[in-house]
Amino acid sequence: MKKLPILFLGFIFGALTIGVFFTVKANAVDLIVYNAKVTTLNSEQSNATAIAVKDGQFIAVGADKDILALKEKTTTVIDAHGRRMIPGLNDSHLHATRGGRFYNMELRWEGVNSLEKALQMIKEQAARTPKGQWVRVIGGWSPYQFEERRMPSMKELNEAAPDTPLFILYLYSQGFLNKAGMEALGIDKNTQPPWGSEYVKDEKGELTGLLIADPNPMILYKTISALPAMNSEEQINSTQHFYRDLVSKGLTSVIDAGGGGHYFPNDYRATQILAERGDVPLRISYYLFPQTAHKEYMDFEQWIKNNKVDQNGNAFLPNGYRLKGGGEFLVWSAGDYENFMSPRPDLKEEYHTELTNVTELLVKNDWPLRIHATYDQSIGKILDVFEDVNKRHPFKNIRWAFDHAETVKDTNLKRIKALGGGIAIQDRMAFAGEAFVERYGAEAAKYAPPIRKMLDMDIPVGAGTDGTRVSSYDPWVSLYWLTSGKTVGGLQLFASDNILSREEALRLYTRGSAWFSREEHLKGQIAAGQYADFILLTDDYMTIKEDAIKDIRSVLTIVGGKVKYGAAEYSGLIKPLPKALPIWSPVNYYQVK
Repeated sequence: MKKLPILFLGFIFGALTIGVFFTVKANAVDLIVYNAKVTTLNSEQSNATAIAVKDGQFIAVGADKDILALKEKTTTVIDAHGRRMIPGLNDSHLHATRGGRFYNMELRWEGVNSLEKALQMIKEQAARTPKGQWVRVIGGWSPYQFEERRMPSMKELNEAAPDTPLFILYLYSQGFLNKAGMEALGIDKNTQPPWGSEYVKDEKGELTGLLIADPNPMILYKTISALPAMNSEEQINSTQHFYRDLVSKGLTSVIDAGGGGHYFPNDYRATQILAERGDVPLRISYYLFPQTAHKEYMDFEQWIKNNKVDQNGNAFLPNGYRLKGGGEFLVWSAGDYENFMSPRPDLKEEYHTELTNVTELLVKNDWPLRIHATYDQSIGKILDVFEDVNKRHPFKNIRWAFDHAETVKDTNLKRIKALGGGIAIQDRMAFAGEAFVERYGAEAAKYAPPIRKMLDMDIPVGAGTDGTRVSSYDPWVSLYWLTSGKTVGGLQLFASDNILSREEALRLYTRGSAWFSREEHLKGQIAAGQYADFILLTDDYMTIKEDAIKDIRSVLTIVGGKVKYGAAEYSGLIKPLPKALPIWSPVNYYQVK
């Protein structure tokens, strides 16, 4: 067999220099992509124009001439036409399996720039929605993205959908029910809301349709859970469409943070079925989130008995669809929802005992953990528990992290660093930043969260969205926020020294996020030995104007060396999905921008 010497830049055991010559069989390459502008995020080889893939991994990265010399008859060769190539994006905190369950039922307002158009979409969708079903707008938008820069009025919503039930969720702060929606749920002026929430009434004591979560979001969870669910076939179809949307935006990995109203294992069934078929187009690491307050320990005890970290039956790819640990909630009493339209909530009195017991259980069983915490005050109290548990059961064998941490301060950052933790940040401030500034001031928003300080302290940081119910799940909005420091409405939040360069932000969205699933040695770079997860972009992320970053998409998404999405000149490389079910689904009529 003829052998060719090539320059191999990457992981070579025993290599003492960057340039290493080795031999590759002429038929060893499955895929070559050339004529690209490759951002490798590999410090030993920062740029290249071509890559070669074998058995799902990069085996060579370099110049067109050298890589094309590896081509054989069986090699698939793709011309990138000068497009920017980057490592596949990895969302460190996305409610992916839950999002798939509901995707086909939701009318989404991402990228809609006028309230007039948003209301027209409601009107159109209401007209095609059959009796007994709802129009739903569940998160991912801000009133400041609209030209009108305001919320819809209840009058406008009732006019847009006079007879069809309608529910709109804004962050975990407010909800809107039209008259038909209140009637469908049997809500009247005598209905008692869950604790810490309100059905708003007018001066005459009549319901307005506005729902307020202050400070408890259960009124919003309860409303969502009361809406009609899809059957099993529809949920599988919905999950397929959601995951196709994710890979179209360049995501090749996500870390699933569970979510409220999302029970394991029943509500994971659609993704599990697709994974067993080999039909999940991206890598999913999932965490388990207990659903019932004061019963969290029992849930985790049962899960630990019946499940093992890093395992899942018939995963479609190595480390593809795998259990990774517990969170983002560990106990409900330690939750501090980020409703910046309301005062900061305190942790409940019982949090210390409950969190101690659950944390000990997880750490003793070597289960990684992550925990939701918005405010520095909450983080301090949670760290008290973690540090105490660490004295008896060291955290050294697990990866653990805080999620969100918008107002974390220096003292607690030092404690996180000392205990070996990481921080998964999300672009919630891109959607809630105006409310944060109104309550806490522009000065506080400059470092909410203090990303630069985290990086300077060498704390592991991963980027993400917290989609779908708070922020959008669009990674490019998050990258825009990281590199501009602005909300989707254009309000400048970050100080100049808290804004990241485009390469820094991309590192957080790739290798940074991989730390949280203990996969930083496997993905996050375009380098030999790493998973061949990469994307070609519609526009050059490294040079495009700042405001245009939000509109970037993938034209080619490769996961494990296989094409998972193609558009433009690559559209023929994938099979189209069947129409979204049910047939009246908004997905069949509106493309999420």
